[in-house]
Amino acid sequence: MSRFRTYRTEGVVVRQMPLGEADRILTLCSPDKGKVRAVAKGVRRMKSRFGGHLELLNRASVAVSMGRNLDTINEASAINTYGGIRADLRRVSRAMYIAELVDGFSMEGNGNREMYALLLRALTWLENASNLDLLLRWFEIRLLDVTGYTPELVHCVECRAWLKPGDHLFVCESGGAICPNCRAESSGALLPLPMNTMKTLRFIQRELAFDKVEALTVPEGIRKDMERLLRTYIRHIAEREVRSAEFVSLTV
Repeated sequence: MSRFRTYRTEGVVVRQMPLGEADRILTLCSPDKGKVRAVAKGVRRMKSRFGGHLELLNRASVAVSMGRNLDTINEASAINTYGGIRADLRRVSRAMYIAELVDGFSMEGNGNREMYALLLRALTWLENASNLDLLLRWFEIRLLDVTGYTPELVHCVECRAWLKPGDHLFVCESGGAICPNCRAESSGALLPLPMNTMKTLRFIQRELAFDKVEALTVPEGIRKDMERLLRTYIRHIAEREVRSAEFVSLTV
């Protein structure tokens, strides 16, 4: 049976790399194809037929020809360019962070519709949200959830006992918090998880939409604790640094 040589999909451009004098290799996150890597020929020319349709962070509808090593984008039409993000460097830096995480958690040929829907919701919220760092924490937790890495914050990951109110420790290797009785036997690196930080993370974990999370008043210390814990956990899963995190830290 012959396979189809062309296909249509939509996706968000999460990465781009120059190729030759006028082309780019684009990485799109799509709901049905997962990660799509394809060449957009002539896209860097002033009079390119792709115009502004395939800019980084754009959501676009594309027609793609399958190639031996890389696919080729034949047609593209922008669905959303997220103008509210591009006008603000702080929002751009956080959109880049979100895009890098999605790129890292996506797989070629294996779509994740929940992750794609989450990406669209996050970019839409990012255009107007006032609490940008809480948005990143909400996105990180939701991303971990839809990709099967939900951090365990209610029961001890070792003995499954309910975690009583108090300060605890988080073990990245086990994917969650441990109770005092299991600390001595844990062989992984232990991260501090103060009680109020855990309560805030639990609240964010329960909220599928960002509006209630944005209304939270979170002290700076808890914000830093959550950022440190989630980024360390994500780095452990991805087995690499998230490079755009430094860009975020420069645009506070």
